[in-house]
Amino acid sequence: MATPEFIQQLRRSIGHDLLWLPGCTAVVLHEGRVLLGRRADNGNWGLITGIVEPGEDPGVAARRECLEETGVEITVRALVRVKAGDVVEFPNGDRCQFLDHTFLCDYVSGEARVADDESLSVGWYPLDELPPMPEHQAERLRAALDFTGTTGFDR
Repeated sequence: MATPEFIQQLRRSIGHDLLWLPGCTAVVLHEGRVLLGRRADNGNWGLITGIVEPGEDPGVAARRECLEETGVEITVRALVRVKAGDVVEFPNGDRCQFLDHTFLCDYVSGEARVADDESLSVGWYPLDELPPMPEHQAERLRAALDFTGTTGFDR
């Protein structure tokens, strides 16, 4: 499901007004490659991302989103970064701003595939042969690759 029911309910009340939402990003590494998806809404390549549901822990959300979007099961190794993103306006006019939790994750099982309607393509990419992606996605990947054991955040 592209837009969770709780957001659809909010949108019926507030229209396209700005929503502040918790988000998650899974940086899934396996054998020198990273799992990427190409978004159906804007065609951009990027890491696996999603919205944290009410009452859901962000790490659990990262695992759920990865399985729902790519068919790949993962484990979450570490929270590498917490950062507020810029305001995003979706093609339908909805405006959101996400507090992203970026996780370094490991592959467990599954074949990478388009598993829902949110992606046009999904696959494993060598770290030195990545498709172009938005800078905020590249920053999240760098944060995971450079992770030293201390979660990053702006001070």
